[in-house]
Amino acid sequence: MMIQCNRLDRGFELYQNEYEEKALEVLRRGWYVLGQEVESFEKEFAAYLGVGDCIGVGNGLEALQIAFHLLGIGEGHEVIMQGNTYIASALGVALNGAVPVFVEPDDYHNIDTGKIEEKITDKTRAILAVHLYGQPAAMDEIMQVAQKYRLKVVEDCAQAHGAEYRGRKVGTFGDISCFSFYPTKNLGAFGDGGALVTDDAELAELARTYRNYGSREKYHHSMVGMNSRLDEIQAGMLRVKLTHIDGLNEERIQLANRYNKGIHNKKIILPAVLPEVKSVWHQYVVRVANRAEVQQKLMDKGIRTMVHYPIPPHLSDAFQYLGYQKGDLPKTEQFAGEVLSLPFYNGLTEEEQNYVIEALNNI
Repeated sequence: MMIQCNRLDRGFELYQNEYEEKALEVLRRGWYVLGQEVESFEKEFAAYLGVGDCIGVGNGLEALQIAFHLLGIGEGHEVIMQGNTYIASALGVALNGAVPVFVEPDDYHNIDTGKIEEKITDKTRAILAVHLYGQPAAMDEIMQVAQKYRLKVVEDCAQAHGAEYRGRKVGTFGDISCFSFYPTKNLGAFGDGGALVTDDAELAELARTYRNYGSREKYHHSMVGMNSRLDEIQAGMLRVKLTHIDGLNEERIQLANRYNKGIHNKKIILPAVLPEVKSVWHQYVVRVANRAEVQQKLMDKGIRTMVHYPIPPHLSDAFQYLGYQKGDLPKTEQFAGEVLSLPFYNGLTEEEQNYVIEALNNI
């Protein structure tokens, strides 16, 4: 049996007729940028989350870049975030000239809120809360620190569409929150896409202007903006998927529960979930000390896995200029050497999952 780590075709096949009908509808309409599909998706996604405004943009990284720019965070400023995140989280800060300041993760793969205050300086302007692997971060503690020091909060929800912290959806806590709709995401498009969400109407209006060359009226430019627009076809695809997102997330929860109950190998550390949260399980990530050996043994049985992420941002070539050395973030680095993403996607069959479980238990 051959089992891929991810299968996007399975997700497409679930609602193939709806996707194809919507694609043809948009193509035949003849309006492909900033039209009624984008406007409708923005309203529907904002309503789903329970926020005032959603602004569709080109991708998740640009959502982060725009968010920090509009909050006035740039040269000479610092933003605190966890070390064990995808590099895009840090790039969204650095592209504005600000400095990402990394702290260690907690046991749930999110920022250790007890380590934030020790990193605050007179240059600190914001905290970036990343909801990694679909696991909500401890937002109450993050907001308390932010309020104490008058810091902005940006949420990186790229992997957490529909996740909830104490009954409230992530993306509704910070000053502004960022989503990616990359095809592998829980709410994934069929190409690149992203969005900003906020309850700040003024910030939302600035975002709509900034994403479209700094213009709200054609050929009238009120600011130096950029071109970052969610296109009509992707918005249409997202509208279809949004009607099914709760069911898709529920399936992922059931898949995670099956792994949780089935894997009994004591050498494999299963993912923990913060109490009082609803994870949407973007990935199912275990930890194992002899990762390369385990990966190879699984590959020998036709089971493919992935590593999210093998090189933490502070040790990447891109951020050498920050001066971090190996050993500066030992827990982050330990996680980077141990994390292993198992096959996990909508449409993964019970037979396939049981095959993975049996292989893991026999290693």
